[in-house]
Amino acid sequence: MKAAKAVVDPIERATKALEEVPLLLEMAADEGLELVEDDVEKALAVADEAVDKLEFQVMLGGPSDSSNAFVQITAGAGGVDACDWAGMLLRMYARWAERHDFSVEEIEVMDEPEGGIRSAIVKIDGPYAFGHLKAETGVHRLVRISPFDSQARRQTAFASVDVTPEVDDAGQIEIREEDVKIDTMRAGGAGGQHVNKTESAVRMTHIPTGVVVRCQNERSQHKNRAMAWKMLAAKLRRLEEAKRDAELAKMYGDKGEIAFGSQIRSYVLHPYQMVKDHRTNHEMGNTQAVLDGDLDGFIAEYLRRSGTGMKRAKA
Repeated sequence: MKAAKAVVDPIERATKALEEVPLLLEMAADEGLELVEDDVEKALAVADEAVDKLEFQVMLGGPSDSSNAFVQITAGAGGVDACDWAGMLLRMYARWAERHDFSVEEIEVMDEPEGGIRSAIVKIDGPYAFGHLKAETGVHRLVRISPFDSQARRQTAFASVDVTPEVDDAGQIEIREEDVKIDTMRAGGAGGQHVNKTESAVRMTHIPTGVVVRCQNERSQHKNRAMAWKMLAAKLRRLEEAKRDAELAKMYGDKGEIAFGSQIRSYVLHPYQMVKDHRTNHEMGNTQAVLDGDLDGFIAEYLRRSGTGMKRAKA
């Protein structure tokens, strides 16, 4: 219902606002334009905003765009700073999800003892979660004064983000059991005696493609196995879509090493404040707002530039 209302509500708001304009113009003919000019501008602004939202929905027309999303974050070059940066990205996407009233479920988080995280996988539930977050796939670069450097020097850190859609019907992806290697192990991290003493964690390796997934958030090995299978199906579907889509295939191929020269976006906190997406040249000076989840401008610009949407001419 929420997904349907995201389309219907803007249509109703635009229609209602545009229906008011002829009536206001008739009043202007009788009583003078200055009496209704503000009301006409407000009605057109409401209609314009509603059509913008509809245009954004059109951009989310991919086969998996309406799905929930799995977001995997991995620390790259930069040592402890990279692990801290990965933790900051995890928080950023959680805050973005909150802004959209989406829910966030931790699948796996591997902490770094000195600070931050080595890697994390979270599931974000909400209408068109994958359609939005697919713009985030790639390497993210942070430049700042390192809080871990005793000499307070400027450091550069990298972390990668990989986003895959949740597969509603895993049966659509044919996975032969003999092609999957399943390992069980003790889960790591906090969680009490159970986490460290039972082999509840599950790792699956798809031998033909080399895709690896791991799940340890549930106490039950059975539940972890079911979630890992679902994540594997999601990644394999993503690879199939990449083969059909030259741009996605290029994006995956270019992701490469999580280090210099491979970033899609830079977050500069020193010596100036700027977040810049290198694919679209979209910039934002309020870095704290971006780190607090204000990503919609970057996402919308990526969707427009990627060919899934077009800018509507402004009057």
